[in-house]
Amino acid sequence: MSELIVKFKFKSLLLFLFSISAFAQKREILTLEQYIDQVRRFHPVAKQAGIIIEKADADLLSAKGGFDPVFEMELDNKTLDGVKYYRYNDASLKIPTPFGVEFKAGYEKISGEYLNPELTKGLLNYLGFELPLLKGLLIDKRRATLQQAKVLQRQSAQERFLVLNDLLFDAHQTYWQWAAAYELVTVYKNFYETARQRNELVKVLFRNGDRAMADTVEAFTQVQQIELLQNEANLKYLNASLELSQFLWTQDQKAYLLPTSLLPDSIAFQQIKSLPLLNELVENVAGNHPQVLFYQFKLQDLEVERKLKFQSLLPTLNLKTNLLSKNYSQFRDFESTYLAENYKLGFNFKMPILLRQGRGEYQKMQLKVQETNLQMVDKTWQLANKIRQYYNEATMLNNQIQTTKAMTDNVLFLLKNENLKFAQGESALFLINSRENKVLEMKQKQIELQQKYQKAAIAIEWANGQLR
Repeated sequence: MSELIVKFKFKSLLLFLFSISAFAQKREILTLEQYIDQVRRFHPVAKQAGIIIEKADADLLSAKGGFDPVFEMELDNKTLDGVKYYRYNDASLKIPTPFGVEFKAGYEKISGEYLNPELTKGLLNYLGFELPLLKGLLIDKRRATLQQAKVLQRQSAQERFLVLNDLLFDAHQTYWQWAAAYELVTVYKNFYETARQRNELVKVLFRNGDRAMADTVEAFTQVQQIELLQNEANLKYLNASLELSQFLWTQDQKAYLLPTSLLPDSIAFQQIKSLPLLNELVENVAGNHPQVLFYQFKLQDLEVERKLKFQSLLPTLNLKTNLLSKNYSQFRDFESTYLAENYKLGFNFKMPILLRQGRGEYQKMQLKVQETNLQMVDKTWQLANKIRQYYNEATMLNNQIQTTKAMTDNVLFLLKNENLKFAQGESALFLINSRENKVLEMKQKQIELQQKYQKAAIAIEWANGQLR
C-alpha cells in the first residue's frame, strides 16, 4: 500500500514539475545581447557620451572660425562751425591663412580741410599682407587652437568609449546579478515543491500507521525551512529586477520597470566563456585602451601648447606691406618701377630683455608634459595589473565551478539513494533532509560561483577597455 502511494505521489510530482516547465517556456527571455543593445542605444549616460563628440565638433568649428575672412568698415567724420575738418572712410577685407600670413585688401576715401599729412587725400586702394618673421612664424594662438581642437575631437572619441565602457560594465554586472537571483529562485521553487509533496506523503503514511508523528514534524520543518529560503530568494530577485530597471529606457527617454514576463537567459548564465590569451590582453592595453589613448592625445595637445609657449621666447618681428593705387586705377599701368613708387612698408619689433615670463611658462609646460607621461605609464601598468587580477580570478572560479559541479552530482546521487532507501523503509527522514540541505547548499554555491565568474569575465573586457 505504501509503495503504491509513493509511486502515485512521485508521478504527481513529475506532472507538476512538467507543468511548471511548460509555463516557464511561455515567458519571454531577455537575452544579454538584447539588454546591452538597449542600454547602448537609449540609456541617458550613453546619450551623454554622444554629446561629448558633438561638443568636440562644435569646438573644432569654432576654432576654424579663427580663419574666417573678416570684412571691416570704418567711417569717421568731423564738422565744426560749418567747416568740414575731415571725412574718413575705410573698408577692408582681411583673410587669415593657416600659414601665418594675413592678407588684406581695401580702400580709403579721405576728404576735408584739416587732414593728417600722412593721409592721402582722395581715394586710395591697397593690397598687402602682414607676416611674422620670428615669433608666430611657425605657430600662433589661432593655429594652436585649431590643432588642439582637432586633437580634442579624437580625444573625445576615447572619452566617449570610457563612458560607455563603465556604463556597459555596470549593466553586465547587474544582468548577471539578476540572472543569479532567478536561478536561485528556480532551485528553491523546485525543492520546495518536492518537500511539500514529501510532507503530504508522510502525513498519509502517518495516518496509515507507517510513519511516526516525529516524521511529520520533520517533513513539515523542512518545508518551512525551504519556504523561508524561497521567500528570501524571491526578495533578492525582485530587488535585482528593480536594479536592472535602472538601465532600461525607451527611445523617447522614458524609464520603465522590467516586465515580470521577462526572464534572464539561464543558458548564457551557465556557460563558461573561453578567455583570450593573457599576454594578448596585456599587450592590447598600451595601444588600444581608451584611457591610454586619452593620455596620448592629451600629450599631443600639450605638445601644441609647448610649441606655442616656445614662441614667447622669441622676439616679435612683424613685416607689414601694402601695394597702393589711387582713384580706382586698380593697379593699372603696372611696370617694374611701380613697386618702388607705390607702397607702404613697415616693421614691428619687440623683445623683453630678461624673458623671465616666457622662460617660466615654457618650463611649466615641459614639466606638465613630463607629469602626463608619468601618469600614462602609471595608468598603463595599473590597467595591465587589473587584467591580470581579473584573469586569475576567472581562472580560479572556473576551477571551483567544475569542482562544485562534481560535488553537486555526488550529493545529488546520495540524496537519490537516500530517497530510494526511504521508499523501502530503510532510511530516516532526518537523513533525507540532511542530504537535501547539502544539495541546496551546493546548488547555492554553484550559482554564486557562476555569478562571480561571469562578473570576472566581463571585468576582463572592462579592464581592457573593450565594452563599447
